[in-house]
Amino acid sequence: MISQVITVSPRGFCAGVARSIDVVEDCLEIFGAPVYVKHAIVHNKSVVNDLAEKGAITVEEVSEIPKGAIAVFSAHGSPPEHYEQAKARGVRIIDATCPLVTKVHIEIIRYIKDGFKVIYVGHKGHVEGIGVLGEAQKLGIKVPLVDNIKDVAKLDYPADAKVVILTQTTLSIDETALIIKAIKQKYTNTTEPSASDICFATTNRQGAIKFLAQKVDIALVVGSVTSSNSNRLVEVVKNEGVPAYLIDTVDEIDPKWLEGKNIVGISAGASAPEYRVQEIVDYFLKNGAKASTYDPIDENMSFIEPAELTKAKQAAK
Repeated sequence: MISQVITVSPRGFCAGVARSIDVVEDCLEIFGAPVYVKHAIVHNKSVVNDLAEKGAITVEEVSEIPKGAIAVFSAHGSPPEHYEQAKARGVRIIDATCPLVTKVHIEIIRYIKDGFKVIYVGHKGHVEGIGVLGEAQKLGIKVPLVDNIKDVAKLDYPADAKVVILTQTTLSIDETALIIKAIKQKYTNTTEPSASDICFATTNRQGAIKFLAQKVDIALVVGSVTSSNSNRLVEVVKNEGVPAYLIDTVDEIDPKWLEGKNIVGISAGASAPEYRVQEIVDYFLKNGAKASTYDPIDENMSFIEPAELTKAKQAAK
């Protein structure tokens, strides 16, 4: 029987996610519904559904956005051709790409122009990587994507190539370190950007839940299966030898998971809303558990809104 539930911080919305959700809500207020969102604004079902109820319509293709409409481009970033397609349709773009993702877009262009052979570490098919690699494709360069350590053996750059490693922002810190080590062993003339591409929120949440794993018998991570950073939190706990499960809502808790367990820990991916966490805490409180918090890592970060949105607000006054 669960006697204690521990919530860990930092958890839930990161600065980039909070910014992107605010962008959609501000656009709905300024322009009115509908506002189109290219790709899920963040990878969380609850957030997308909540915004849909307010008038945000999520689409996957630019061709689905009506000509002349207002469109928010998601936090994950987009390839250059999507901007070109939208402008050709007269779409007014409000770009909610996380600034830390934009940083990687800028890096890949700069390193290619400086003569580096780029290796991108990320998950195959993830929308963030599609956007970053699209920058290279626009320059006529095909950049290899490394999803796991086995992919390193498939890299075919010359042994003496001047290589730089860029990464998706939401990867497992420990697994990525092993991949980078393998790449550096294969290519001795390898550079990494001075600041890690894995974002502060990913780093902080993985670090915090690793500490939490030492205190609990089981961990629940609030997040959607489409959320890369949420899945990585589950992996971190499991690597510490503690069972962990990814759930979107309290209804997904399986009582069998809790059998023989005393202390449950709760975290949330960077795109998961706090109210979903509190619903789960309340579930355990109603069943006799006591709640406590654990805050091993401080986090205080915010991003300014997109310039396009600032202009729209000024024009609406």
